[in-house]
Amino acid sequence: MKKTFPLHIEGKSSDRVLDAVKHEIRKYIKRERGRPVPASADFWDFDCKFGSTAETAAVAHLSALIGLIDGVAREGGTQFYVEILAKGGHRQARPAPAGEEGEGATSDGNGADGSAD
Repeated sequence: MKKTFPLHIEGKSSDRVLDAVKHEIRKYIKRERGRPVPASADFWDFDCKFGSTAETAAVAHLSALIGLIDGVAREGGTQFYVEILAKGGHRQARPAPAGEEGEGATSDGNGADGSAD
């Protein structure tokens, strides 16, 4: 999706236009996530850009888009540009926190219930 959304449409409430824009973006994301994931990927990831125009758009995180839209509306902006492109993502294991040896291990060598074998 590459689209410039107007926030002020003659004859329509600005609040309703804003709600409709947010709904359209959420609907697009839901539709893309419903497609089959490519064989080489684990999930759908999204590359996003946001700005007042296509030329000034900067990289943004998907979870920040709705907040950015609200910010433009609060400032009285007349339009904004959103670019959302779906791509296959790969899950990565989280690194183990430092200092933890494993679950159930205690410093005195006893088991998790405190008894020695």
